[in-house]
Amino acid sequence: MPYEYLTSSPEETVELGRLIGEKLRGGDIIAYKGSMGAGKTTMTRGLTMGLGLGDQAFSPTFALVNEYRGRGLTLYHFDMYRITSAMDLETTGFYDYLDSDSVLAVEWSENIAEDLPEPLTVITLERIDDETRKITIDGDERFAYLSDRYQR
Repeated sequence: MPYEYLTSSPEETVELGRLIGEKLRGGDIIAYKGSMGAGKTTMTRGLTMGLGLGDQAFSPTFALVNEYRGRGLTLYHFDMYRITSAMDLETTGFYDYLDSDSVLAVEWSENIAEDLPEPLTVITLERIDDETRKITIDGDERFAYLSDRYQR
């Protein structure tokens, strides 16, 4: 079931991400959808905070994957923008990460939609204007209520 939220600034998007991150468990896969500049990396910064991994998340555009480790779970942050085939995906080592008890956050997930295992949580970020984002979370009941502040 999809749950909709509205944020009015990058700081609010980070905060909503933090609330989501607090609910994540090992084995969760976050599949991001959204245009360039929609806030996917900003949301990931919040996820790292909610997972207790600090607040330093950067776009993995050139690295393909960034790893954030802490005392608990590890977050692997993927950028699949340049991945166009199953062969490309194989060369990233993506499948090796699926066996770990960590959280995966995948930007440009639509490029590998056929290769993503279920269950997964799809987070769609829509840019309404320079500051405002409509964020739709298609996942389980953990994400039904995160905060009155962002509820749509």
